Amino acid sequence: MRMRRILGLALAAATLAGMSAVGAFSAEAAPTPNITRDECTAAGGQVTARPYAGYICTLPDGTTQSIT
Repeated sequence: MRMRRILGLALAAATLAGMSAVGAFSAEAAPTPNITRDECTAAGGQVTARPYAGYICTLPDGTTQSIT
């Protein structure tokens, strides 16, 4: 009986850890909205070229967005 309780607690802890990892991964994988060059400069951002990857806009708050 005691062994079953310990295994149940271990399974519950593993399930919660797995759900936390999936939630963190999902939050980081959210797509960022694209903006145009004009919108970037109007917001005070700087357009930067990335080799083989197009252009990005770096905004004053430190976030980056893809240029469409």
